[in-house]
Amino acid sequence: MGKSRILLVDDEPDILEMLSYNLEKEKYKIMTASNGKEALEKAVDFSPDLILLDIMMPEMDGVEVCYQLREKPEFSDTVIAFLTARSEDFTQISALEAGGDDFIVKPIKPKVFNSRVKALLRRNEKKTKKIKTKFKFGPLLINTEKYNIRIHGQKVKMAKKEFELLMLLTSSPGKVFKREEILQKVWGRGVVVGDRTIDVHIRKLREKIGPEFFKTLKGVGYKFEF
Repeated sequence: MGKSRILLVDDEPDILEMLSYNLEKEKYKIMTASNGKEALEKAVDFSPDLILLDIMMPEMDGVEVCYQLREKPEFSDTVIAFLTARSEDFTQISALEAGGDDFIVKPIKPKVFNSRVKALLRRNEKKTKKIKTKFKFGPLLINTEKYNIRIHGQKVKMAKKEFELLMLLTSSPGKVFKREEILQKVWGRGVVVGDRTIDVHIRKLREKIGPEFFKTLKGVGYKFEF
């Protein structure tokens, strides 16, 4: 699934530049925002594995951003840590009540910061393993328990066979599934379907989710990439 995605949110350009530089050296995919409203917009498009939020920001503070993120299903389990120079108990309590997972106190030392980020991402992996009904592929979120699919935060309606085909292809991103295997695993043995059935369902998935996710190998089959 590649390197983790991290959204950095802080209203101080120097801090954003320093933190981005250190994380990009570790080959993480980085997106930055300088205020709370921008953070909410970019979080939906970027679908980060970890969000690092400054608490004191103009327009909307980090605590309010965290509250609003937690109300969105796709961010219910995303690890969110606060960047703060404040140590008052009430600040930490309000941040945790908003759904925050941890704190990183300013001033930030690069080596310590990188170590904390790695620990937070490991925490994210543990969360993901516990919730085996949820799968995230960039902006695509699949909840198999609720039969729910979202792309860039928007809910997608999908027929049963379309959903089953999507689940098969996303079970091994990058793997080419031959047409015979797709027919067997999605439609089952002994079921007679037309030659164009798979193609029609792939076309519908491309229309609903995006053509960039589904690759065709002519005469062989299909694969999912993100």
